[in-house]
Amino acid sequence: MKRKLIYAGAALMTLASPIFAQTPAGGGLTGTLNLPAAYLALGISAGLCGLGQGKATAAACEAMARNPGAAAGIRFSLLLGLALIESLTLYALIVTFIAK
Repeated sequence: MKRKLIYAGAALMTLASPIFAQTPAGGGLTGTLNLPAAYLALGISAGLCGLGQGKATAAACEAMARNPGAAAGIRFSLLLGLALIESLTLYALIVTFIAK
């Protein structure tokens, strides 16, 4: 199953590569203020995501210490929450690439 998923991902990246080789059509609005704002947004989101992940991890450790029987459920919720928190930084990174 994992091998099929890896092959499918590699095939999709191979098929999508000609899209990124094209030059953008039209002049558009490509000012010099796009990049500093995108970098600032990436820095803010990365910093706040780091703080949020630290707080979530600390709360999960405290909850597991108080109730060891619920450690599996707390761990699952922690990992799901960390993945959702990290997605914010990834979205900001994508916006930074689009702003170029």
